Amino acid sequence: MNSIPPLDLTQQFTLIADEVSAAVLSVLASAQYINGPAVTDFEQQFAQYIGTTECVTCNSGTDALYLALRAFQIGAGDEVITTPFTFFATAEVISGVGATPVFVDVDPDTFNLDLHQIEAAITDRTKAILPVHLFGQPVDMTRLMSIAQAHNLLVIEDCAQAVGATWAGAKVGSIGHIGCFSFYPTKNLGACGDGGAVTTNDATIAAKIRSLRSHGEQQRYIYEDFGLTSRLDTVQAVILQIKLRYLEAWNHQRQTIAQRYGQLLSPISNVVAPQPLAGGNSVWHQYTIRLTAAQDRAQDRAQDSEYRDRIRQQLRQQGVNTMVYYPLPLHRQPVYAKLGYQSGQLPVAEQLSHQVLSLPMFPELIPEQQERVVYALKDCLLQTAASSEW
Repeated sequence: MNSIPPLDLTQQFTLIADEVSAAVLSVLASAQYINGPAVTDFEQQFAQYIGTTECVTCNSGTDALYLALRAFQIGAGDEVITTPFTFFATAEVISGVGATPVFVDVDPDTFNLDLHQIEAAITDRTKAILPVHLFGQPVDMTRLMSIAQAHNLLVIEDCAQAVGATWAGAKVGSIGHIGCFSFYPTKNLGACGDGGAVTTNDATIAAKIRSLRSHGEQQRYIYEDFGLTSRLDTVQAVILQIKLRYLEAWNHQRQTIAQRYGQLLSPISNVVAPQPLAGGNSVWHQYTIRLTAAQDRAQDRAQDSEYRDRIRQQLRQQGVNTMVYYPLPLHRQPVYAKLGYQSGQLPVAEQLSHQVLSLPMFPELIPEQQERVVYALKDCLLQTAASSEW
């Protein structure tokens, strides 16, 4: 019996192989490998899809965040409020521009920033809030923008995992002051290499980012700032143009899969399924459950981690492969020890890091595979419960 991977890009490529091959060969024959009309065309198409007037592509989602912070002149002495439960790049870029990340705990249902705790973290050094639409689940942007406006703060959306997700009918990346996207191959809209983009309705900020992504150049060989080289190459641009045409259908398939997971998992104890907020429309980049060691042990993080890892190993033995995002929250990373966060200071993020398990999720996942995943999970939970250790 074939194993079920957490992600399978081969089926997606098979669907669009002829289109991609023709487009890539066309680029190679043109010898226009950097910038050029294809990149501009994709920027216009992506801006239209997100619902903004501007899109500037770059080399990666990490660069998109870095360029956004630089464009808003956030740097030394400034603070940026963000989540500790996300990929390292979100905080890394804050530190990279010389600012300080201020971590606020997350909501146990959505895994996104707990907006009730934002205002307590605001100081006279706070310049921006950097929410992450984690696993494809949109943040409550209505409430977040209200908080930001009340305190005159910028909102930089990390949309790396949420392309196509909406809040109150608007796509993420169009609601804050700027949106930052990753086109890493595993993303819902993924290139065949690295890639990223920023979206905004601020033409001045877009122009600044275009300069920064090309060494700070204002005109040929005239530099008014220190920038970097961060371009989306033309091959990736034409591939992304093709994939963008399929994105809504692929996201809809993910939503169908998520709904089916919810139905299949609902009778199973010790499993907490993800709970989207009303008003949001998730695109389910990941389907991430929580496994709890149960009852009196539920708050014991070491027990939860051991329980989760044991279930994961048993699932692998049954041909079901899963992922853990993220096993150590950012405020507990060695590089941020100097910030002085203590164990237990952000309890929800810390608990999640010991409980979360991402089940296989990709548009081509068929119902029979999902049923196999859930049957295997139920079997592993029963086996573990029957052991003398639990």
